[in-house]
Amino acid sequence: MIARPEYETRIQAALRRSPIVMLVGPRQSGKTTLARRSLPSDAPNYFDLEHPAVAASMEQPMTALEGLSGLVVLDEAQREPRLFPVLRVLADREDNPARFLVLGSASPELSRQASESLAGRVEVIDVRGFDTTEIGESSMERLWLRGGFPRSFLAAGDSDSLTWRENFIRTFLERDLAMLGFGMSPRTMGRFWTMISHYHGQVWNASEVAGSLGVSPHTARKYLDALEQTYMIRRLQPWFENVGKRLVKSPKIYLRDSGLFHALQGIGTPRQLMTHPKLGASWEGFALEEVLARFRPREPWFYGVHSGSELDLLFVHEGRRVGVEFKREDAPRMTRSMRVARADLSLDELLVVYPGTRRYSLDKDTTCIPLAEVRRLPS
Repeated sequence: MIARPEYETRIQAALRRSPIVMLVGPRQSGKTTLARRSLPSDAPNYFDLEHPAVAASMEQPMTALEGLSGLVVLDEAQREPRLFPVLRVLADREDNPARFLVLGSASPELSRQASESLAGRVEVIDVRGFDTTEIGESSMERLWLRGGFPRSFLAAGDSDSLTWRENFIRTFLERDLAMLGFGMSPRTMGRFWTMISHYHGQVWNASEVAGSLGVSPHTARKYLDALEQTYMIRRLQPWFENVGKRLVKSPKIYLRDSGLFHALQGIGTPRQLMTHPKLGASWEGFALEEVLARFRPREPWFYGVHSGSELDLLFVHEGRRVGVEFKREDAPRMTRSMRVARADLSLDELLVVYPGTRRYSLDKDTTCIPLAEVRRLPS
């Protein structure tokens, strides 16, 4: 088992502040393990709503929960929407004897219930797979190839890891989407997901994708929404500030887990990855998620101008505008595009992340930093 102290610290702090804490993220990302580590070893208040007997006991949720004290964990909460109005009532009790840790895979119903029933009472923590803060610098290449899902990363070998990811994709398409409330054909969604993997790191073009798939642009957007809500893809929005130039206004699309991206691309070994046409895009997406995991910005963007200037990532950190460029090169140099983006966006700092080992200055307020050092940057 790999310890995840940062998440554990965030969960304990949230439970001290809020009567209800919700862990949301993709299935198999480690939410249940984190919740069990938050419970005292002898605590009985863990309810897995996928278990038939537990689900039956929750048909009367007020009766089941109102007499409990201490930490109460409700796993796969999206299966029982009747829980949420009850949790609101229980959270508002004077001298509330219980704190509730609610776990759920993303679904429209879960999001709606949390925003409507629990507004002002719930703190939400997004849980993703492993990152380098948890597995260490020496395992970064394995993390990149296999992705962050614990069972994929910890598999005995690359072949076992790929098999797990292929089965995850099949189960997600055939069971999870329907269970989470998305009424879509598994076959069509599978084709769409594979097609999206070829757009990894590129600007989204709904009409082009829809035409290739034989559906309407509206349907293509619905499919994309489903993958975003279930944490399978990231839709990186374009920066919208008026800088007097024709800005790119469509989002960029990234598969959030590098291991799933590789499975959809048929990449199972380091050698296959190093010779694959999507090598650069794969590394950029992996590095992007590492930076976002480190800084946890409220809203990240990219910057693109139709004339050609662009910046891979932009966010505000502690009141400062930070730009990030990802370069899979041995020794990146300062480019005209970087200078233009830095001036257009009035950046306070520009980081150029690359796969090397030496940190060095490129220009004023512009630093080239190894990806392995991102985890040591102040968050």
